[in-house]
Amino acid sequence: MASRGTTETSKLKQNLEEQLDRLMQQLQDLEECREDLDADEYEETKKETLEQLSEINDSLKKIMSGDMTLVDELSGMQLAIQAAISQAFKTPEVIRMFAKKQPRQLRTRLAEMDRDLMVGKLGRDLYTQQKVEILTALRKLGEELTAEDEAFLSANAGTALSQFERVSTDLG
Repeated sequence: MASRGTTETSKLKQNLEEQLDRLMQQLQDLEECREDLDADEYEETKKETLEQLSEINDSLKKIMSGDMTLVDELSGMQLAIQAAISQAFKTPEVIRMFAKKQPRQLRTRLAEMDRDLMVGKLGRDLYTQQKVEILTALRKLGEELTAEDEAFLSANAGTALSQFERVSTDLG
């Protein structure tokens, strides 16, 4: 396990360096092509690039402060991959938010789905499937679920999600 962690740490460092180099090159290219771009396009692209740099910086701060370990991050990615492979989650958006550990965005998505169901924009079957996925992801991220959500999950969780629950528990 120790050697695996070393390999992953080395790979993480390499990926962060490559990502940083790419973003710095993007900023340089953006400045060089400034005259060729519309002012709004320039500002938007620069803003997006700086946001990505800020995200890298936040990740580095967490890693350096010990708030985020490589093993925890890899486990989260492994769970997301397992969810996709087992087809427990059929919604790519949910898999992405789960992999990135974004419970707030998952809850926002759930609220949007509740609204869409009420106005008839989302069918009951699709709503049920996606709500089960989101609630399962929230549970796996350690979020508290209401008694109502737990009851909904118990009543509607299928075999694929049960398999995912079992596999993810084994991985943990």
